[in-house]
Amino acid sequence: MKDTAYTKKHIALGAKMGPFAGYNMPIEYTGIKDEHFAVRNNAGVFDVSHMGEFLVKGPKALKFLQYITTNDVSAIYPGKAQYTCFPNGKGGIVDDLIIYRLDEETYFLVVNAANVEKDWKHCCEYAPDFGLTPGDELYNASDEISQLAIQGPNALKIIQRICPDNIMEMPFYSFKKTTVGGVNAILATTGYTGSGGCEVYVYNGEANKLWDAVFEAGKPEGIKPIGLGARDTLRLEMGYCLYGNDMDETTSPLEAGLGWITKFNDSKGDFIDRDYMLKQRADGLTKRLCGFVMLDRGIPRHEYEICDENGENIGYVTSGNMGPSVGKGIGLGYVAAPKFKAGNIIYIKIREKLLKAEVVKLPFYKG
Repeated sequence: MKDTAYTKKHIALGAKMGPFAGYNMPIEYTGIKDEHFAVRNNAGVFDVSHMGEFLVKGPKALKFLQYITTNDVSAIYPGKAQYTCFPNGKGGIVDDLIIYRLDEETYFLVVNAANVEKDWKHCCEYAPDFGLTPGDELYNASDEISQLAIQGPNALKIIQRICPDNIMEMPFYSFKKTTVGGVNAILATTGYTGSGGCEVYVYNGEANKLWDAVFEAGKPEGIKPIGLGARDTLRLEMGYCLYGNDMDETTSPLEAGLGWITKFNDSKGDFIDRDYMLKQRADGLTKRLCGFVMLDRGIPRHEYEICDENGENIGYVTSGNMGPSVGKGIGLGYVAAPKFKAGNIIYIKIREKLLKAEVVKLPFYKG
């Protein structure tokens, strides 16, 4: 397993460690529920240095990204970020990612840790068609960069103490090149928890300096380190997809509820699987990812069956847990049409019992 620049910090703080995407990562410190509420009500720090980072640059960078992603990259300008995904050419999804536009011809891509090698291979496959050379105009910086996500309602106030630029009014999905704790950084507001905050990207050599500065600045609020267990419950309450659970190589962006990042306008132009998804949209979806809340007592889990009132299988749970802030069992799952519409009653098969649930509009947590 790989370590991040912060692994020794986690171990020294007594974190329960475990393997995740090939890395030795902190799963929890004081307990998932305690850490969940620390983020919802105050501020917490996640080590997400296992994520991958690619740089794409040059006059052909935009055309390249327009073709290999679903969203309209021309809509973002320097200082803005965009959520999107890589279609795989077979109707599925290679990965979801965030694109940051650093300047007119330079883009910073953040991809999922488990998919770094696959995503890199995918980008390299199409790069030559746009005059981009892997290792030059297309560069894999994943092993060089560390990332901390400081999340929660007090997060920006804490980081403002160690950042010279005004960050308190930064819009969601924006970023700045700045310094944090005296370290050159990219500071972005593209959180995965639904409770506000920021992510800070620095080079590995400055990672520990950043960590120490963040925790020193957060002492008055009692800022806490947070593990991946609470990261999962926080993102689930917001209905945010997790690659490998809620979308994969066999599910299309439209089926995964990502029609809002799939653009067919003229400025977007052609892209991988465009015609396939246009046909899918015209024909209507036969299954779709939806959110549901348990009406009977029970906690849904990954791969549990979803059934209709007659006990017939109509889908499967992709993510499920008790929502600490919601106080109920919640989940995401693929459900056959027309049952995926909000208000419909479905049944989750838990230990051979059919437990009632209701399809709802996301997010579960309203803040």
